[in-house]
Amino acid sequence: MSCGHSNFGKFLRNRYRVLKLLGEGGFSKTYATEDADRLNAPCVIKQFFPQVQGTIQRNKAAEFFKEEAFRLYELGENHTQIPRLLAYFEQGSSLYLVQEFIQGKTLLQEVQQKPFSEEQIHQLLTDLLPVLEFIHASNVIHRDIKPENIIRRDSDGKPVLIDFGGAKQVTQTSLARQATVIYTIGYAPSEQMAGFPCHASDLYALGVTCVRLLTQCLPLQNTYGQINDPLYDAMNAKWLWQAYLQKKGIIISDKLSKILNKLLQHLPSERYQSATEVINDLKSTKKSIVEPEAVEISPLALIRLPLPSKKVTPPSLALETFEFEVVTVDTAGREVSRDRPSAKVFTEELSKSVTLEMVLIPGGSFMMGSPEFEGDADERPQHKVTLEPFFMGKFPVTQAQWRAVAALPKVEQTLNPHPSKFKGLNRPVENVSWHEALEFCARLSEKTGREYRLPSEAEWEYACRAGSTTSFHFGETVTSNLVNCSSDNYGVEVKSKYRKETTDVGSFQVANAFGLYDMHGLVWEWCADAWHNNYNGAPVDGTAWELGGDIYRRVLRGGSWSFGAELCRSASRSWNESDGGLRICGFRVVFSPI
Repeated sequence: MSCGHSNFGKFLRNRYRVLKLLGEGGFSKTYATEDADRLNAPCVIKQFFPQVQGTIQRNKAAEFFKEEAFRLYELGENHTQIPRLLAYFEQGSSLYLVQEFIQGKTLLQEVQQKPFSEEQIHQLLTDLLPVLEFIHASNVIHRDIKPENIIRRDSDGKPVLIDFGGAKQVTQTSLARQATVIYTIGYAPSEQMAGFPCHASDLYALGVTCVRLLTQCLPLQNTYGQINDPLYDAMNAKWLWQAYLQKKGIIISDKLSKILNKLLQHLPSERYQSATEVINDLKSTKKSIVEPEAVEISPLALIRLPLPSKKVTPPSLALETFEFEVVTVDTAGREVSRDRPSAKVFTEELSKSVTLEMVLIPGGSFMMGSPEFEGDADERPQHKVTLEPFFMGKFPVTQAQWRAVAALPKVEQTLNPHPSKFKGLNRPVENVSWHEALEFCARLSEKTGREYRLPSEAEWEYACRAGSTTSFHFGETVTSNLVNCSSDNYGVEVKSKYRKETTDVGSFQVANAFGLYDMHGLVWEWCADAWHNNYNGAPVDGTAWELGGDIYRRVLRGGSWSFGAELCRSASRSWNESDGGLRICGFRVVFSPI
């Protein structure tokens, strides 16, 4: 039977009930269906119309189709981000593939709502490149990578690669000539359009997909089938995506830009030759926030440090006492003590329903950094620092707090009220740049009359340690019951519970001795300091270290949900580009008593 519109509700092979048309092209149609033999389980059927003449030619096409079906079956059975092939058959003048139904949205649907951020592109590449690595190792070229052929699965958020062009090639081929060329205008490179696709062709299409997701600029055809594409200069075979973003005031880090530009090279020989090569370069961009290198800095660089433009008389500090639980663990991560001390807290009202709790951190001295037997060279030399009292946020800034402050009048730059990948009012805000964190502080200062700021690196470590000298304020190790990070394998190895996302602030219900929560793990926290490769010449009074160093990179502390426990130590330090870089960072605020 034909699968025309009049057959909705009818059955194919007395088994598959046709529900609706999902899409169609010149040689195929795709339908949503139900499998009556599997309790009406949803599935997708692709119907192909071979462009062949005569019985012999048709039999050859059917044989090729069978071979391609086996190849798709092997791919889907061996990789979770490729739909499983459930069946294939021939009926009437058509050939059919029955595939697993993937519940979720296509990236085309997502980008039509809003453009992707740099972090989302980084994560997409991280998730999809291993899929390409796998299919290329199986001697398969996808040939049609684009946003509508990538579905983000609802169950785990992973992108699934659908609609492999190989099956199309088999069914669209007239066997008396070369294979019909398969591609989508605006995504395919020149060699694929000429009929010579290779692995680098898929990588090119992935690069095009990324820049279109970043810019929200999709290829449009006019009535003559020509592409109207502001991202691409066809006369000079040159991509203009960076200039397009710059006009919108969006800057992408150099490291990711280099990767995308190499994916988009016109000549296949000048592109990446394998997904593995891209993966290796991508890993180096992620390591950049934990494995710094010295760079030469221009003295002409300008740093924006917004301060209140008008004086507001701050209300008096009404301090209250609160109690909290402090836990100590042994080297195996077992709890050995639990105390209940108290501290002073001041509550700042951000809006009618949102407040900010600021804990009083007593002044004192401590040894900053790591001894020779612990940590990395950038954590040394260990040195004594003496600090005056200050107030620090009990928790990292939450999304509710960020939204309340983002609604306040602009000081220097606009703020996206919803920047975070992992949504939740009580979750920490993440995906914010250092400059955006400064803008938050400036707006809060304007509102309250108090000079809110980012903590210095010394203030952060002093507040994190809270009088402890161990690797963590809990002791010499941490477990997933105490910290949201990706592993527990610092010190004695214990079984990990990797959450793969942020959690609500204060979820673990234990603080350090100063009454601060989530100082280890959860989200990287910005500090005010420029990056320095070690502590030679560092201030000893707790102030931010602005002189020298790399002013384009700013210090991060605390580790995060996506990094191991080693990087969550009290003394561990890292950096990120101040304009965003890998946009996985949050922060907490401080102010000094008058």
